[in-house]
Amino acid sequence: MKKQIFNRNHVEGYLYQHKLEKKVTGANSKSPNTPYITGTIELATDDAMTNIVSIHFTYVTALTKSGSENRTFKTLSNIIDENICSVMKHGKDKAQKFVVDTAMDVNEFYVDRDGKEELVSAMRNEGGFISSVDALNEDEKARATFDSDIIIYKVQHFDADEEKETPERAIVNGYVMNFRNDFLPVKYTVLNPNAIAYFEDLDASEKNPVFTRVRGQQVSTVTVTRKEEEGAFGESYVREFTNSHKDFVINWAKKDPYEIGEDCDISAAEIKKGLADRETNLATKKKERAEYLANKNNAPSAFANNAAAADDGEFHF
Repeated sequence: MKKQIFNRNHVEGYLYQHKLEKKVTGANSKSPNTPYITGTIELATDDAMTNIVSIHFTYVTALTKSGSENRTFKTLSNIIDENICSVMKHGKDKAQKFVVDTAMDVNEFYVDRDGKEELVSAMRNEGGFISSVDALNEDEKARATFDSDIIIYKVQHFDADEEKETPERAIVNGYVMNFRNDFLPVKYTVLNPNAIAYFEDLDASEKNPVFTRVRGQQVSTVTVTRKEEEGAFGESYVREFTNSHKDFVINWAKKDPYEIGEDCDISAAEIKKGLADRETNLATKKKERAEYLANKNNAPSAFANNAAAADDGEFHF
């Protein structure tokens, strides 16, 4: 495995809003009764407030592993306590500007769809260092970026669709790695015609993976569609539909891909192990979900509890 694996995301913008919470770890955790912060913040990366990028924080404690003050915890705590202004509550002019150096991660979980367990893999910015700034990069395109080493195993081509208003594009399917070298599935978009041709010409497949480095922009827009329906009398009935569109668009690739093989940047054995470890982790997630659902279904209902209480001459509401 190459000494340095690139997985760097960069986001800067106005604090738009947040969904942060202060919690305390339980008695059975590795560090019982430890206060921590979890949740997301959203930054508007453009001055028009149309590109809203979220950063997720899973577990931020007041102290670092070395015992020093965790500046990220302090900043997130100030956001929760509203000591820091946001666009949604105080307006753009008062909103604090932040820079976050984060990393690509994937939130994976199973859901029941039509009686089948289906895996959901949602890409997201995870954790990192957050700092307040007085000014943002003048180039708005540089305010939300990603820089990844990626193992590509498939490239899909999609023609333009005028009806859906989607351009011609290619989807690059692959795996990036976190600091633990976990394989994380990603799908990056390619829009530039020359770039589309380049990635398709790589002829990447599961039997012939391509290991390279790519950079690009994070695009996260929200569109509101209004639908008006006339009635028999009075004002028309108006409904609004909100659609979120998140994308990672590649605009650069390493001229010469890394080499795959023994004593190279990555070996076939390392790729095989990474994929096997991933399957083991997914099997664990699936088992935990099955156990959770079983316990949930076997739990006595409120009706049963009240019925039992009624036999004792008591009602529990």
